[in-house]
Amino acid sequence: MPLQNSGPLQGIRVLDLTEGCEQYCGKLFAQLGANVTLVEPLLGASSRCDGPFIDNVPHKECSLSFAYFNQGKRGISLNLSHPSGCDVFRALVRDVDLVIESYAPGVMDEWGIGYGVLRDIHPGLTVTSISPFGQNGPLSHFAANDLVSLAFGGLLSLGGYPGLAPTAPHGNQALLSAAQFAAVASMVALLQTEQKEGAFSGQHVDISVQESVAMALENAVQFVELERTVRKRNGGEQRQAGTGVFACQDGMVYLMAGGVASNKFWHGTAQWLIDVNAPGATQLHEARWMDNAFLQSAEAKQIFADIFLPFSIRRTKAQLYEEGQKRRIPICPVSTTADLLENRQLQYRQFFERSIHSYTGATLTMPGAPYRLEQSPWSMGRSAPRLGEHTSELLDAAGYDREAQAVLLRVGAIA
Repeated sequence: MPLQNSGPLQGIRVLDLTEGCEQYCGKLFAQLGANVTLVEPLLGASSRCDGPFIDNVPHKECSLSFAYFNQGKRGISLNLSHPSGCDVFRALVRDVDLVIESYAPGVMDEWGIGYGVLRDIHPGLTVTSISPFGQNGPLSHFAANDLVSLAFGGLLSLGGYPGLAPTAPHGNQALLSAAQFAAVASMVALLQTEQKEGAFSGQHVDISVQESVAMALENAVQFVELERTVRKRNGGEQRQAGTGVFACQDGMVYLMAGGVASNKFWHGTAQWLIDVNAPGATQLHEARWMDNAFLQSAEAKQIFADIFLPFSIRRTKAQLYEEGQKRRIPICPVSTTADLLENRQLQYRQFFERSIHSYTGATLTMPGAPYRLEQSPWSMGRSAPRLGEHTSELLDAAGYDREAQAVLLRVGAIA
């Protein structure tokens, strides 16, 4: 069986020790052609317990999250808390370029496979560590899940509705943000190693989830520094009259009647509502609607909503979008995941890919790559590995014969 399809990262070898959606980092390498091996505990990575599950049946081989984050990888089951398991890991490290791990700082040192030890074994090795707060500092040994990381990074305060508790974005966005930064930083480190033409230039890449989240605050920090104001959450609100999310017949649309070039968009929106005989629409041409202070008032927002909502609620997202496009008004549907599967642009570019799940035989539809490399092919790659699927194959390559493998199995170093 070939290790992986050809791609721009063909020849790069990676050991992925992550257990949650930090596995996305290794997936990015695998689908660009790197040979990525997922190193799991004997009972499997924690992501195998994350639902939803195929056919809604909880099973370590049926997690859709695991299937997605580990597409394109091989897998080995290894007990790193056992000395013999660490011996195997150190043997595997001799032949790789990158190790990705997300254990608490110090855990790998306790096992005898920390960066200092691995660097002595393989001076050109890059080790990327993903942790909630980084490898040093007063919080470095604190545990944190995605929600805690969103809170410590500041993004949670901006999500949700005014006057209510903050709302976290769906889907472990803090950890996924860190995984993406980890992939970029790891690639930079590997590129530097390659440019030194074999010099001992490996390095330790330290990724903080908190810092990754803080990078996503847009201009919130600048507001504090330059204007001495703290940005607040405004989910579901009109930022000013005519700019915000509005209900329609089959969901929601986002309308921007104000903002950049607001006069042009405002007049176009007002004329649209007048043309369809929306009650009260003629007043939207009054001079007061050109006053930004009035547009931001609760009175203006309520008046606009009272005019627009009875109109929008009788029309679908597609109808509102189509007519808005004709009138050069910035309005767009708030797409659901079901909408995305039917989106004609995504269909044209064949964004979604299909994969056969190796354990159940189910056909899975997954997002593809959000980029196109003209001369460097991307590939979804093999189905995510079953637990321990390639353990024997990888041990064979590392020089462990059948007798040695039997000993490892007997002492609990492998399963």
